[in-house]
This record gives sequence, C-alpha cells and structure tokens, in this order.
Amino acid sequence: MQPKTKAITAAVSGCALGAAGLAWLAMPATAGEAPQLPSISAEELVQSVVTTKTPALAGSVAVTNNLGLPVSSLPGGIDLNIDGARVVNDGAGDSKVSIEQGANVHTIVRNGTTLWTYDSAKNAATKTTVPAEALQKPQQYQLSDPATAAAQLLAKVRESSTVTVEGTARVADRPAYELVLTPKPTERTLLREVRVAVDAEKRVPLRLAVMTYGTADPAFQVAFSDIAFTPQPASDFQFTPPQGAKVTEEQPPAGRPDGTGTDNAVQAHGDGWDTVLTGTLPAQALAPQQNGGGQSVDPRALLARLGKPVSGAFGTGYVITTKVATALVTDDGRFAVGAVPEQVLTEALGAK
Repeated sequence: MQPKTKAITAAVSGCALGAAGLAWLAMPATAGEAPQLPSISAEELVQSVVTTKTPALAGSVAVTNNLGLPVSSLPGGIDLNIDGARVVNDGAGDSKVSIEQGANVHTIVRNGTTLWTYDSAKNAATKTTVPAEALQKPQQYQLSDPATAAAQLLAKVRESSTVTVEGTARVADRPAYELVLTPKPTERTLLREVRVAVDAEKRVPLRLAVMTYGTADPAFQVAFSDIAFTPQPASDFQFTPPQGAKVTEEQPPAGRPDGTGTDNAVQAHGDGWDTVLTGTLPAQALAPQQNGGGQSVDPRALLARLGKPVSGAFGTGYVITTKVATALVTDDGRFAVGAVPEQVLTEALGAK
C-alpha cells in the first residue's frame, strides 16, 4: 500500500533555519540525584508540552554526534557536527541561535518578519523578509528553538507511540520529568525510543535523546548545560552584518498565499516514526563547490565514497545510512530521508 502523502511547502529561505532545527532532535541524559516530583500521567505531560508556548529564555546547548558519519560532507550543506550553541528566545516569536562548529559560528536571527543567517567562516550574511502569514507556520520558521522543535516532535509521533513517564532527572540544574516514547510495532523505523526530559515547572523540553538498537548510548544528542527563563533584551534580536561581510537579500519564492512558493516543495510520506521526506535538491547542491577552507569539494564524488550505489524504479543513486536515519540521493538530484530502512525510502520515491 502506498504511504499516505501530504505536501509540506518549504521556503528556500527557511532551509538554514530548518537545518538548525534538525540539530535539536536529540538531548542526552544528565547524571545527578533524581528530584522528588508529584506524579503525573504520560498523556498529561505530553499535552502540557505540546500546548505550552516557549517562554523567554537564554541557554547554552552542548552537542555530541555519535552517528559515525561525516555528515558535514553531505550535499546541501547540512552539518550536524556541532560543538555547541547559544539559544535566546523572547517568548513572542523572535529568536537567536549561535551554532559553534570549530572556529566557525553560524548565526540565525529572527526579528519579526526579518530572518538573518550569518556564516563567520565566509563572512557572509543573508537577509530574508518573510510574509507575516507564513510566520504563523511554526514548522517552517520556528525550528531554531530546541524546545519548540521537541514539542513539534512529540505532537507528531504521540499517536504512533507507546508513551510512559519513567522517573525524574535534573537537567541544567532544573528538576524534570523523564518522558519516553517507543514506536508501536507497526512503525518501520530504525529508532528504539525517544527520551525527553521536561522541565517540571515550565513544561519546556530540556533534553531529548534519540536511541537506537544495540547500544545504551544516544546516537545523536544535545542538552541544555544552562538555561534561564528570564526576559531577554530586544537588542539580542537586532543583527548588523560585520564590516566587510557579503550581504545577500532574498524574498521567499512567490506562488502561494503564504509566500512559500511551489518550487523545492518537500513531501512527507506517512506519519509518525516512519515518515519519509522527499524532494529535489537545488541544482547547485551537486555541483563542485568550495568548502570553508577554500578547497574544492565534489558532492557527487563524496556520495560515491560515503554511500552505497542503488538502483530501482526511481532510477539510480546512492544510499547513506547512519545509526538514526537513511538518506537516498538519486543521480538526478531527488532525495528521500527518514529514520527508516532503505526499502521505505524507495517506496516513498515511487509514490505518486
């Protein structure tokens, strides 16, 4: 049976923000004495997380990547080799994320309808003006906030999961409940479970761990090392490009009432744990390009080195597998990715 398909429009201008949001889909456990908290049902805890609006906060985030794959080499520029990040949110929609990758800092700032992205290694900034109506779609423009991203994840997989509360923990010196989501047997996924630590007072996710089979350690993990739920100065959300920076101004592609356009549309096949995202890479993604060190990189050669050649009704291409996900990139630039086995990807590429 073909997977259920629903269209998700993805603005090209939101790609960097969306990629940043993907980095928040895993937070690890923290050692320490478990706090004593009132008992709470799993459904009540999930509901409180899903309905809680992220409050004003500032925090530091530590990241550990146990995927065992140099994902920074993948086409499209997605890089999950992150050393850490600083997150600031005003509680009203504006946010700032500074992602540390070695000596490079990638900054994403949203202030009202203006979205800035800045790469310190290239000294290049992009300014995008986003239609106000598009900002009402959090899945497109608010993924830079780890708490928001985790809440969206809970909302998506709760119906296809067995959900339990398994004790308490202390994260970033705050008491939290341990929420565990396990995929139901009908879900075709590589993941064993997802564990979320929820702040007992604010009901904001403080950590989330993506667990796979065969190991007790999270495959990809991110955690607040410190967090403060306090009002943030408006100046934190003002961005001025550094002197000498190359500045590009963009508008989201036209074509839809919300300004997100129809090009580069991403489709979600299925719902729950075995959701697969399909789409087409920008034309330049597979072309030779310069990396941050000024060296030439051939994405097609990297695919051949890192991936396994495959063919089928979809054509030919390469499959790359990590502990938590599988990605298939075809020779003509189409892609499918999900926390699923290879067969589920090929089925999604063949779906109408």
